[in-house]
Amino acid sequence: GKGMNRKIVICLLTGCLMCVALFADQQPKKVARIAYLSPFDPVGESDRSEAIRQALRDLGYIEGQNIATEYRYSEGKRDQAPKLVAELVRAKVDIILVTGGTIWVQAAKNATKTIPIVMVGGGLDPVESGLIESLARPGGNVTGLSNLVTELGGKRLELLKEGVPKLSHVAILHGPATRSNEFELKEVLPGVAHALRLAIQPWEVRDTSEFDRVFATIGQQRPDGLYVLQGPLMTVNVKRISDFALKNRLPSMWGNTRGSVDVGGLMSYNADPADAYRRLATYVDKILKGAK
Repeated sequence: GKGMNRKIVICLLTGCLMCVALFADQQPKKVARIAYLSPFDPVGESDRSEAIRQALRDLGYIEGQNIATEYRYSEGKRDQAPKLVAELVRAKVDIILVTGGTIWVQAAKNATKTIPIVMVGGGLDPVESGLIESLARPGGNVTGLSNLVTELGGKRLELLKEGVPKLSHVAILHGPATRSNEFELKEVLPGVAHALRLAIQPWEVRDTSEFDRVFATIGQQRPDGLYVLQGPLMTVNVKRISDFALKNRLPSMWGNTRGSVDVGGLMSYNADPADAYRRLATYVDKILKGAK
């Protein structure tokens, strides 16, 4: 009798535990909502966004199962940043990934003090830009990676000169909306250009409608080379700029990804953005697991 009762109790306990486990499996798991804010367009951003998706999959995050991503693209229009961020905050996302520069990170920071913001890219020092307090202790709700692209400006001119030894006059195409461009133009390039005995001429393009006018003027001045500074407007119009350079036989140096070379640019020199984007997944993973 006692042995039988003991077996019955054990069976009942086992059955209860099985029911609890089955019930737990049937409970809907929380789906983390990740926002993806880009200053580019979906096509121009595809390689980088896919790098993040693949890295998240490698860490066990599957789209539609335990994460859901909200995408927003400003397509080179800086004034869209506050509007797009506001939409994401209203959607109550868990993390905001910002793949643009300082302007877009600052827009996200202005919109929320509680949602974690993970940044990548950008050309200015995040401390000097006021995005974080220090590299060791960022403070606030911003973390991530920053590509100090302006530090590479001088090296790009050197490489262009090595590739085109007769180079003497370089037209520099830039967008004023990208703050790092101004620093590179004023603080980095002039000294290097002087050492290399190069004359540099900046050409400002504020929006897509100005390209034809600027191209016509550059064509009249007939420089020996073209240097395209990094920025959303330039990235969105990479094919258009490359076609102009090829048509006018201008060897071009780019500060963005190899995509510019794939469509006709001579060379580009930068950190590997796909690698940086893959590293973002580790930040997302840590935050979703409770890291501050």
